[in-house]
Amino acid sequence: MPQALTPPADLTPDPDTVDSAPACVMSFNASDPSGAGGLTADIMAIASAGGHVLAVVTGAYSRDTAEILDHFAFDDDAVSEQARAALEDMPVSAIKVGFVGSPENVSAIAEIASDYSDAPLVAYMPSLSWWEEDKIDSYLDAFRELLLPQATLLIGNHSTLWRWLLPDWSGDKSPSARDIAKAAGELGVPYTLVTGIPAAEQFIENVLATPQSILYSEKFEHFDAIFAGAGDTLSAALSALLANGHDLQSATTEALTYLDHSLNAGYQPGMGHLVPDRMFWAQTDDDADETDSTDEASSLTDPLISTPFIDIPPNGTKH
Repeated sequence: MPQALTPPADLTPDPDTVDSAPACVMSFNASDPSGAGGLTADIMAIASAGGHVLAVVTGAYSRDTAEILDHFAFDDDAVSEQARAALEDMPVSAIKVGFVGSPENVSAIAEIASDYSDAPLVAYMPSLSWWEEDKIDSYLDAFRELLLPQATLLIGNHSTLWRWLLPDWSGDKSPSARDIAKAAGELGVPYTLVTGIPAAEQFIENVLATPQSILYSEKFEHFDAIFAGAGDTLSAALSALLANGHDLQSATTEALTYLDHSLNAGYQPGMGHLVPDRMFWAQTDDDADETDSTDEASSLTDPLISTPFIDIPPNGTKH
């Protein structure tokens, strides 16, 4: 009879190594075969920001780098079973919710999030203009009623959040980031990051706001190109930075800087839009200053101790 094999003693996990393992970030998002956004973007951005990804597939896109052609949602039971199997094994330090494909999946994720309410929940709302109007309405209603009351932070482009949260806006000017944050606050969201606000001289502004005040604002030069997957990249990196212990303002600063570098190094893998280079820090360039590249990469994981601390509430339901 063959002798049973015994694992060598040196394969036993070192307690010190276990304690220093990357923080776990659970991402609910759709598979994107083009590599432009979805779970592909989340995995690369979270890993770049020092997190371990618990990637839950909520469905799959049919798309290329130019456009989304269709989406096929997973059954909500399949989504729940994926998530709970991972959560029963590993501690989660943050939850990111991207596009999850159906109201049923939104409901399932909201139930899971309520069971892990100590972890901050980052909700990202992309543009859904490619989808059927009746599906958009039911999806947004479910997201508004079930997930926003548990969200720590809502992220979205200015025009997307404006049309969703302030559909009856009648002001002479477009709503400000604080106007949008007020609308989100009425639904239970304490913090809102509004991106892509048009500013003067070819700049765009990104603003972190509460219903009461502007907490952080930074302008970036507008890229004369169209990118796919920028919002997923930003929200995933920010989720990982929160999971690693950054306060909200420093996490926002670092995530926006990371996105800016990713866009600056972006490339065009196909015939459509450009894709952010989420691994820009790992590329070698004979002409680049090695010191500068090292500083850029390390800045993603080094806390900004000079930034004021912003308390992050748990994602407890606020119904």
